Amino acid sequence: MKRLLKNGTVVNVFTGELIKTNVLFENGIILGVDDYGDDEADEVIDAAGKYICPGFIDGHIHIESTMLTCPEFAKTAVSHGTTAVIADPHEIANVSGKDGLRYMLESSEGL
Repeated sequence: MKRLLKNGTVVNVFTGELIKTNVLFENGIILGVDDYGDDEADEVIDAAGKYICPGFIDGHIHIESTMLTCPEFAKTAVSHGTTAVIADPHEIANVSGKDGLRYMLESSEGL
């Protein structure tokens, strides 16, 4: 299914430029950024007043310090635009040893 994000503001993370435009995508893959018309998509989403940018990456996080499980942390992070994290589980390892590390790995699998 082709979807069109219409009238959004694309954030160019390389130049810092803000570009008001449309984004056409299908199955999670961006097909193009241009002045596409409504007839080119199966679904049109009005993105006026919204920013469109790549997912954020948290380069250092101690998930266990958030007091959330890995799945709950993932829900919260994704809802704010973070799509990847580099987790350092040393705190749970200090408290629970290998069992804590195993828990972190198993509970985050597939997220």
